[in-house]
Amino acid sequence: MQGLMQDWPLRVHTILDHAQQHHPEAEVVSRSVEGPIVSTTYAQLHSRARRAAKALASLGIGEGDVVATMAWNGARHMEVWYGVMGLGAVCHTLNPRLFEEQLAYIANHAQDRYLLLDTTFASIAEKLAPHCPNIRGYIFLTDRAHMPETSLPNALCYEELLADQDDDFAWAAVDENTACGLCYTSGTTGNPKGVVYTHRSNVIHAMTANGPDGFGLGARDSVLPVVPMFHANAWALVFAAPMVGARLVMPGSQMDGQSICELLTEYRVSFSAAVPTVWLGLLEHLEQSGDTLPDLSRVMIGGAACPRVVIETFADKYGVDVMHGWGMTEMSPLGTFASFKPGMDELDAEAQMGYRLKQGRVPYTVEMKIVDDDGQELPRDGETFGHLVVRGPAVASGYHRGEGGDILDADGFFDTGDVATIDPRGFMQITDRAKDVIKSGGEWISSIELENAAVGHPDIAEAAVIGIAHPKWTERPLLVLVAKGDARPDADAIRAFLRGKVAKWWLPDDVVYVDEIPHTATGKIQKRTLREQFADHVLPETGASR
Repeated sequence: MQGLMQDWPLRVHTILDHAQQHHPEAEVVSRSVEGPIVSTTYAQLHSRARRAAKALASLGIGEGDVVATMAWNGARHMEVWYGVMGLGAVCHTLNPRLFEEQLAYIANHAQDRYLLLDTTFASIAEKLAPHCPNIRGYIFLTDRAHMPETSLPNALCYEELLADQDDDFAWAAVDENTACGLCYTSGTTGNPKGVVYTHRSNVIHAMTANGPDGFGLGARDSVLPVVPMFHANAWALVFAAPMVGARLVMPGSQMDGQSICELLTEYRVSFSAAVPTVWLGLLEHLEQSGDTLPDLSRVMIGGAACPRVVIETFADKYGVDVMHGWGMTEMSPLGTFASFKPGMDELDAEAQMGYRLKQGRVPYTVEMKIVDDDGQELPRDGETFGHLVVRGPAVASGYHRGEGGDILDADGFFDTGDVATIDPRGFMQITDRAKDVIKSGGEWISSIELENAAVGHPDIAEAAVIGIAHPKWTERPLLVLVAKGDARPDADAIRAFLRGKVAKWWLPDDVVYVDEIPHTATGKIQKRTLREQFADHVLPETGASR
């Protein structure tokens, strides 16, 4: 027997329609590229998104065409997202932090037709243009007064395009499984690969993210997505916030501690999300300035494992609850939230911290397990390491244009490339990327856990761990450090600090200091670069070993 429910397609534009109808006065505040902080509303944004769609249609963009953006978090960027998707086209976010060669490859592989960009990226686009013949024109997200002098062919002014249109535009009635978003992986190995999001996957994912054990957003929240829109959909926040009518506060290009603090306090932000480096910068500013965070209650940290000191400082000094999250581009991107279960609030502080440091547990719509090299499921005992695999309605089934071949196993699970444990409460903890795990004497050492412990040292700003060849144990850990100041504790002092925080046989055999640790365009440590840099490093015979 068939059910008798209405067929109501899950299209992205319905989110903005809902915000416009039921939360028309809710603000979207942006720190603009031109300088001033400007404010609009969901009602105005809805109107301008329709005008943007109409303007793009007048330029020949239609269903299935790919339109690229290279822009910071702001209202104009958000208008373009909803306008492109509402047109039935595909919004492709380009990460300006990638190398020029990578950007050219991605734009050509995606077959981008237009590039809409902030003026700050004019020079990048000028370098790309000769290598991207398929891009018909470049639309600067600004007004005529702030149009840059540029050599770009067919350079257009966004505000002039919108001025020529009204908002009498009907959203495209596309199937909910139609592509609407495209985001490329960072390409740490091989060429970047495109992940193609559907209307249905984005809507389901935003609803999942907004659950009470996730973002838990409501109409009374003020939300600051520091994570860029070109990082896997800004972790769904540009969909999740208007879905409930929450105020959005967009930081633009200024993500230093002082600028973030100004927005947090001025606009009474209650929820924010960013990678650990952003929060380290904010906490440093707060320590130096004496500023406080009167309204901030919840912070989501993802993109890399969160150091214990960040969680403790937020909680102890500012009364902010920090939630670990984990995911990846192929998961839209959120996969786990470290939200507590019943009874966990009664655990002692150290036991609670153990769970906060884990990446968390899955919400409904994400299936997860760990398996061995033969694909056999491993126990959820919190100790057994295995390959982390996932499946769900917002998990990629393949890459754009078939790159990478068949990426799912026989049961439809996607191998994340991470090594992890899952405990009896369902909390998952990433121990390493499969390619970065250190194998010492047949046992695995978690570089991530070692790094987080090292960052807790008062003289250490950042840490990275790589494996160095060892004649007896195959590999042993080398700890690469960036000092906070002039003090540089030696290897013995660092090992003394780490004792009791990690297994004794995990202690690094050697410690080296560098001025800067290399990162990818998405903020992850480039272990491959470090392995090349220290390929000839000889471990001292007096190291920790086993």
